[in-house]
Formats: sequence, C-alpha cells, structure tokens
Amino acid sequence: MQILMAQINTVVGDFEGNTQQVIDVVSRAVEAHAQPVVVFPELTLCGYPPEDLLLRPSLATRVEQAMGRLLAELPPNAWVIVGFPRSGSIEGRDALFNSAAVLHNGSQVACYNKQSLPNYQVFDEKRYFYEGKEPCVFNCDGVSVAITICEDIWVEEPARAAAAAGAELLLNLNASPYHQGKQQERIDDLKKRTKDTGLPIVYVNQVGGQDELVFDGGSLALDRANGVVASAENFQVAETWVEYLPGRQAFYPGPVAYLLSDLEATWNALVLGVRDYVNKNGFPGVVLGLSGGVDSALTLAIAVEALGADRVEAIMMPFRFTSSMSIEDAAEQCRLQDVRHSVISIEPIYDAFMLALADEFEGYRADTTEENLQARCRGVLLMSVSNKKGSLVLTTGNKSELAVGYSTLYGDMAGGFDVLKDVPKTLVYELCHYRNSLGEAIPERVITRPPSAELAPDQKDEDSLPPYEVLDRILELYVERDYSAEAIVAEGIDREHVERAVRLVDLNEYKRRQAPIGVRISQRAFGRDRRYPITSSWRMGD
Repeated sequence: MQILMAQINTVVGDFEGNTQQVIDVVSRAVEAHAQPVVVFPELTLCGYPPEDLLLRPSLATRVEQAMGRLLAELPPNAWVIVGFPRSGSIEGRDALFNSAAVLHNGSQVACYNKQSLPNYQVFDEKRYFYEGKEPCVFNCDGVSVAITICEDIWVEEPARAAAAAGAELLLNLNASPYHQGKQQERIDDLKKRTKDTGLPIVYVNQVGGQDELVFDGGSLALDRANGVVASAENFQVAETWVEYLPGRQAFYPGPVAYLLSDLEATWNALVLGVRDYVNKNGFPGVVLGLSGGVDSALTLAIAVEALGADRVEAIMMPFRFTSSMSIEDAAEQCRLQDVRHSVISIEPIYDAFMLALADEFEGYRADTTEENLQARCRGVLLMSVSNKKGSLVLTTGNKSELAVGYSTLYGDMAGGFDVLKDVPKTLVYELCHYRNSLGEAIPERVITRPPSAELAPDQKDEDSLPPYEVLDRILELYVERDYSAEAIVAEGIDREHVERAVRLVDLNEYKRRQAPIGVRISQRAFGRDRRYPITSSWRMGD
C-alpha cells in the first residue's frame, strides 16, 4: 500500500484554493502509483484554525460545494482522506464536527468525527465543535484502516478504541502548531501510542503561518518495531511517500528528514511566519525602523530571508542621542543584505511637536514623555510610508521588552506584525549568532555592544531593567511556568529583581493588549496563550 503524506499549506477561508490543492496533489499521486492513499491535514478544506468563520451561516454551503467538487474531480482510483467541518445534528440539535472524510471512486465511503477536542493554550475547539463518540475503521483494499484527528493521538482512548475495532493501520490528520521542542515531543508521544496499541501510525501535519501560529509540518510514519521510518521536511510543503506492508503492521523504510535543532527550528518558524503573514494578506513588502540595535537587526535579517531583499525597506531615523556607531552599523547591515536604506532625521518633527506642546508642558520637568515622543515620531513616519507604499510595518520589540512594558504605545509598538514578540532578549542574541553562522548579515558590533534605546544621553537598557539573563529567567518562570514571586526568589534570584519584574509584567497588560501580533514560538506567548485582565487588583505575582 503506497501512502502519500500530503503536507500542504492551506489558507483559512479559501475553500476554492484549498480544494484545488487537494485535486492537484492527488492528480500527481496517481501518476506515481495506481491506487494511492493520500492523507491530508486536519480541516484542509477551510484551513486551520478557522475560528469564528465556523459560526457563519454560509459555512455548510461552502463545505458542500467543495466536497461536491472533490467527488466530481478526484481521480476515482485514489483513496483520499481529507479534513473538513461537517454539519450534523445531535438529539435534534444542529451540531458541527471536526471531521475527516474518506473519498474513493466518486463517493464518500467513510467519515470520522474528532473525539478529543483541545481547549487549552491556543486551542478552543469546544467553542465550535461537538465531540465524536465512535472510532472509524474502513476497508482500504483489504486493509483495516482507522482515522483519528490531531488531539486524538495525544490521548490514549481514541487509538485504543480504533485497535479494539479491528484496525491494522492508523492515519492521523493534524494541524499542530510549532513551539520550541515540539518536534521531539511529537515523536516521543507517537512512539508511546504505537507501543500502547501496536498500530503503525501515519501522522500528517499541515505547514505554514496563520496569524501568530506557525505549523511546522514534520509529517511522519512510524511503527512499533522500527520507530520513525519516513518523515517530511519541517517548515516546507512536502509530498512524502511511505509504503505500508499489509499483514506485517510495518512500513518499508522511506526518506527520513533531518531533525532540526531548536535554534534552527525557531529561525525557520520566524521566517515562515513572516513570509506567510505578508503573502497571504497581500502585502507587496515590508518596512521597518533600523536603529543599529540588535532587535531591529535580527528583524531585518528574518524579513530578508522570508521575502527577499527587494521586498524589504529599512529606515534609520536618528535623533540627537543616536550615536554615529548606530548610523554606521545600520547602513552596513543594509549593505550586507542589499536592502533599500534611507535616513530620515526626526529632529525637526520632534521640535515641532515640542513647540506645539510648549504651553501644555509649561511647569513640568522633562521625563519619559520626551523619550516616548521620539519613539512616536518614528512610528508616525513608518506608518506614513506604509500608507503610501502599501508595505506592512514590522515592529521590532522582543518578548522581554513587551513583558515589562519597555516599549512605547503608538511609537515603537506601532505596526502590523512583531516578528520577535515571543522571542526573549537572550534568544535574540543566539539567533543573531546563528544567522551569521550562515554568512555575515549582522555586523558583529551590533551584537556585542550594550543594548540601548538611545532615547537619552548614555542610556543603557540595564539602567532600568535587570540584566537580561536574569530578567529572562524571571519571565520564563513567571509568564511561561506560572511561578509566584516567592517561588522565583526560592530559585535563588534576587528578590528586588523579581518583585520589580513581576510588578512590571502585571502593570503592562494594557500595552500588550494593544500590541501587534507576532510569531508564537513558546508554549506561553502573549496573546492567544496568556489572557489576563487589564483591570485587576492582582499584584506581585501571587
């Protein structure tokens, strides 16, 4: 039995385009093998996650049209397993299911409804779907094949029920988003499932960016005797064949992709997230403020990798506190990557604002207001370029800054997509070194100089924040692992640093709520993962 793991990149809501992808892939598959089994990802027809599009009254009509087209146009000798949202009923009530259909010879020969609906982290499937109750086992050219969908494979019961129903082979359709360490986690969990049930598994994951989520592919086949016997590349569209040996509950060895390191995978996730957000939303390119600092340098390098230098524009916006080193390093990075580069001083814009505000500010001493005004001048410039040219503004703030509010609303937070939103400052440096290991893109001086916002004379980030190594450890424990302040102090971290950091995290939820989205790479990103009230008396990391 020849099985094709169809690791495709769908677009949410594009029923016509997603359906065409299915037809094209299956058409190629039958040219290679006479009676292929072609397995697609979860909710292929509508894309994943469709969110409240699932509540639209026209959903059923769109699904019906797409399914009708597949039944009419798919080659009849192929077995096609495709994910879709299925309208049905339970006890006389309308119900929607996360389903997979088996299509063969112009008919739907079987249908499975997902049993385990995830409702944690970025998932909220119980908002939309009803749970399926039964396994689905069908006869595929003499082989008893079962279907499960995504979360079904991470819990024990659905796979065990499929084995008890007589399945010899298990196909699992996925839309499993990336986070650091996810690739090895999947392999380890799938090995547990083959051990539990004895069933060989074909796991097909989608690939591509969808808003802040990135799906990394990595489809694979494994059996109990041999472990992983075939796998697809991560972060790439792939059509990967694996041969199943009926009666032996095993696969013939196929191509096994290189398993990326966490750093390589994170780089690829950021690149794919930017590429798909820009391209799927129809932007001709991007523009960003290049400060000569490490965050904007990394953002530029990722944007160039994602889109090509010809679709990226960098603008240096110096002020009286901007060092000549910053101006020189920004220009050098643009030269290294062949990026369009311009310099627009914010000095006259800032002076005009201060003149207009002179009466309002009379009697007040200078403070962070004047610093924030510099950032807001830059935000206005970038958004104006965006409006005129249609380019998307990439903001450059990292997770550490966003956590503690070390950013300016309507200033450096102004933009459409924050590439580094879920990247701690310490990881920013690691990614810069990684990128330079592939060829120089970021001047070494940008990486080694002390970080500074350059909004005041001789300003350094660590004048107002703990050292980033300490801050990022506090944030990991408080934001991602839900430690209390006392528990973090018990880890041996200075109490003053801890109390200051968690207080800033608590106070700055209002800023984060207004921040642009960005690529999710951790298990607890700001936004979909971590939803805290703005108005709250909960303080100090209780």
